[in-house]
Amino acid sequence: MVFLLFFRNKIINFVAKTSSMIKSQAEVEAFLRQFMPKLDIWGILFLDRNKNNEALREMGITPNMRMEIIRSIEVYDYIETLEKTFNYGDMWVFGKDYDGTDLYIKLALGDPSQKTICISFHKAEHPMVKPYKKE
Repeated sequence: MVFLLFFRNKIINFVAKTSSMIKSQAEVEAFLRQFMPKLDIWGILFLDRNKNNEALREMGITPNMRMEIIRSIEVYDYIETLEKTFNYGDMWVFGKDYDGTDLYIKLALGDPSQKTICISFHKAEHPMVKPYKKE
């Protein structure tokens, strides 16, 4: 199943979730080692979704705060990887605590020489299990 998302007058194909898996801790670390420098160089594309925008307003999270939260993501925040979910590759799901509220954050590397992607940044709708959580 393919959905079309519109962002700034561009059509972005969104392929429905095909499978979810837990990557190894080393694979999550490798993703973050790729993602963070690419974020610094190319920036990030935040998909304009009502759920994301409402969460930012409700929680009083500014764009700068959102970037700080994303930059603070560690392997211990990892939840799962959704394979072939988006035409830019796998989506990596993380959970962060913000003032006692769990945030659900879904990221992708995006195309080479292009921005990274954040498709989800909102309150978690279900309990999140973090396989590498620090005790």
